[in-house]
Amino acid sequence: MNKQSRRDFLRRTAAIGGTMAMAPLSGAIAQDTAPVQMCIARWKGAAASTTEAIKAMAVKLTEQAVANLGGMARFVKKGDVVWVKPNMAWDRAPEFAANTNPDLVATLVRLCLEAGAKTVKVGDMTCNANKKTYPSSGIEAAAKAAGAEIVYLDENRFKEIEIKGTRLEKWLVYPDIIESDLVINAPVVKHHSLSKATICMKNYMGVIAGKRSQWHQDMPACLCDITAFMKPRLCVVDAIRVLTANGPTGGNLDDVKRMDTVAAGTDIVALDAFGVELLGHKPGDILSVAAGFKAGLGQIDYRKLALKELEVA
Repeated sequence: MNKQSRRDFLRRTAAIGGTMAMAPLSGAIAQDTAPVQMCIARWKGAAASTTEAIKAMAVKLTEQAVANLGGMARFVKKGDVVWVKPNMAWDRAPEFAANTNPDLVATLVRLCLEAGAKTVKVGDMTCNANKKTYPSSGIEAAAKAAGAEIVYLDENRFKEIEIKGTRLEKWLVYPDIIESDLVINAPVVKHHSLSKATICMKNYMGVIAGKRSQWHQDMPACLCDITAFMKPRLCVVDAIRVLTANGPTGGNLDDVKRMDTVAAGTDIVALDAFGVELLGHKPGDILSVAAGFKAGLGQIDYRKLALKELEVA
């Protein structure tokens, strides 16, 4: 990040009460006075079966999760450039849960603009060709309609940046993402054949280029390094449709489970822990989550946070 971005990071985290996902968090804080660190919004309305009903549900869940975290104005200041980083790596339709729900992404774009953002950009370093994944995911059309600038990441524009991690000293990172005033990490909850789960921390692989297969030699350490570098301030997790098997690509509707849930928060480890529980795992059994907690990147027991749980209808 450039110096201005780092100053903005420090200024804004102080402005929201010093709540940072980068420091270990304690449950000793009084829940009624601490800023909400995590909000889980679950749908309790009529079953959403049609495309329009699922869209309306996704919008309400996202709105309520962010609103009860303190609202988007807690994170976005007038004139900010915001990058919304969904998972849209795969040439799959929304129903297969290989990519982030497009209406969740569009709602984040709208909320950022309403909070005063100058520009909201949406983009990802995809696995399948982005000319296919952006449209097929449904994210391109939905985010563009909400006012976003859709960015097709150009591999020639990535720059080698000092990560200064325990495993990653330098890596190719997309400059426009890290130079944004705010990056909103917006993954979908998915099974992963190698790491068992891919949620927030692993979603940061979409900001880098190069030989990403090398990360699999020590995925937990690499994910901790990129997470510490990115300094997450806001993550919004899509658990509306969850891919329970054959991830990260999916392709079989039998592997998709409707959980009709959106979680938002400032603690990336806690959100990953919540997500892996939805997949049926104990957070401590997932190496990246355990490593993130050990590295001081967040709280593995999200119930110790200033937590708010909602039923939305």
